[in-house]
Amino acid sequence: MSKITFYLVDVFAEQKYAGNQLAVFRNAAGLSTEQMQRIANETHFSETTFILSDQPRNGGYDVRIFAPQQEVPFAGHPTLGTAYTIRNYIAEGKPNALNLNLGIGQIPVTFQRDAAGQEVAWMKQKPPVFGEAFSVEELAPILQLPKDNFDERYPIVEVSTGIPCMIVPLKTLAAVKKARVNFGLLEKIADRVHGGILIYCPETYRPENNLNVRVFVDLYGIPEDPATGSGNGCLAGYLSRYRYFGSDRIDVRVEQGCEINRPSLLQLKAYPGGEKIEVLVGGKVVLVGTGTFV
Repeated sequence: MSKITFYLVDVFAEQKYAGNQLAVFRNAAGLSTEQMQRIANETHFSETTFILSDQPRNGGYDVRIFAPQQEVPFAGHPTLGTAYTIRNYIAEGKPNALNLNLGIGQIPVTFQRDAAGQEVAWMKQKPPVFGEAFSVEELAPILQLPKDNFDERYPIVEVSTGIPCMIVPLKTLAAVKKARVNFGLLEKIADRVHGGILIYCPETYRPENNLNVRVFVDLYGIPEDPATGSGNGCLAGYLSRYRYFGSDRIDVRVEQGCEINRPSLLQLKAYPGGEKIEVLVGGKVVLVGTGTFV
């Protein structure tokens, strides 16, 4: 393997050393799938991305995403972090919009300024697909929580905007904080669980935020993810469909990663678009460092 440049960025971060870590490798077409997987296991972040070429193809940049144990067709924070890297270090003229060619197809990313003048990256995810429902009786022992901690006004259901995530509504921040995955019990229903488990509640650490979220991805080798763009995209679609805030139009701030000392902030928007739900997930990206693999 020849020398290859990489960038370290924190995604959904308000400052360095927060949010979700990502390693982005550039000009990676010469790497085999096995080499990419070994590098992803070496960095051991939730995901690592490989930009195959500095030149776009079919209107987008070819990108592959790897978790420590396997390649994934889509993930949220890698999409935003990779788009940020392309915009600032690869593409000419720092475009305000670009596309990534991922395993699930082409994902558009745009860059906007918020009210404070800070740059926020937004990705438009695939419309949510709603899958299998699960019972409180099944999830309570897996999350090691009493049944009365679950908000049974809303269903426990698997949703996908490119990669599935089970959405689990809880009542309180105390319940979210004490949840722990019993991996042995989770393995027993592994044939029905195709991604992570996202738990959430309307109580938050910071009053300006709307929801607190934790995401467990044990089946992908990630016990807890500090910021999950794909899972929160699923959550945005879920909040719209089930009118969690009394409307099918969603515009909320979500905090994640607080329990593992990686505070993250995600912005979610969702609204009906014909027979589908349109989903947007946004956040800030911070460069931490650059280097070379040899």
